Amino acid sequence: MSTGTGTGIGTGTVPLPPRPSGVREVIGYNWPMYAGGLAAMAGGLALAPRLPRVPATLARTGALAAAALLMGSTAACWWVYDHSELYSLDWLTGLLPDGPGDHLVISTGLDEVSHPLALRYPGTRQSVVDLYDPALTTEGSIRRARRRVPPRPGTLAGSPSRLPVATASQDTVFAVFAAHELRLAPDREALFAELTRTLRPGGTLVLVEHLRDPANTAVFGPGAWHFMPRREWLRLADGEGLRSVTETRIAHLVTALVFRRGAE
Repeated sequence: MSTGTGTGIGTGTVPLPPRPSGVREVIGYNWPMYAGGLAAMAGGLALAPRLPRVPATLARTGALAAAALLMGSTAACWWVYDHSELYSLDWLTGLLPDGPGDHLVISTGLDEVSHPLALRYPGTRQSVVDLYDPALTTEGSIRRARRRVPPRPGTLAGSPSRLPVATASQDTVFAVFAAHELRLAPDREALFAELTRTLRPGGTLVLVEHLRDPANTAVFGPGAWHFMPRREWLRLADGEGLRSVTETRIAHLVTALVFRRGAE
């Protein structure tokens, strides 16, 4: 069930995974959205000279809005994924001062956190479960990302309602950019029930997500509706008796929410 202790990774026996995705990879994963934005911008500018004054103004305004959205979202991705502390995990120090202990990493097709965690906390036991299922994780970007970053050796296949991990076996569970890919509320509810089951009494869930909030909406526009609002994560945690402990903002656009299972 374990993928290793973090020792021996990168020593020549297990190939190092690609570096965590940056803005270049994000564009590659989401190229249809970028292509659509560029087409809207080019189309508006090309049509404007052929239209009467009012429609021409609207066409130019739409083209400028598309350009602003593309530039803003690209700059935000560059800042978050290429230049913040997101994948260095420095933000974890204050959240888990004693380290994660035995920990579980959940992914839904793209796992870019288990390797940094294993390097940062050698000697801890780590399990990784991938929930990727084309019927559940329907975004084309996930399929493209998975082709670039296959699961690490030892990763276990699971589903939201069945994690192949023993009950009360984990000190910490990490769900980093994973839970929001479950688009149906019952699947998210089943996952939180399973995450809680795997935690030991007093164990910690670290949930890292973009939120559907004003900051993310300002830079990602309609794309922010792919994220869940903060109240959804609080609802799911409360439904399983997980207590909200703290949260921290990473690069202004990513939120790490920390929940704890009650002691029994």
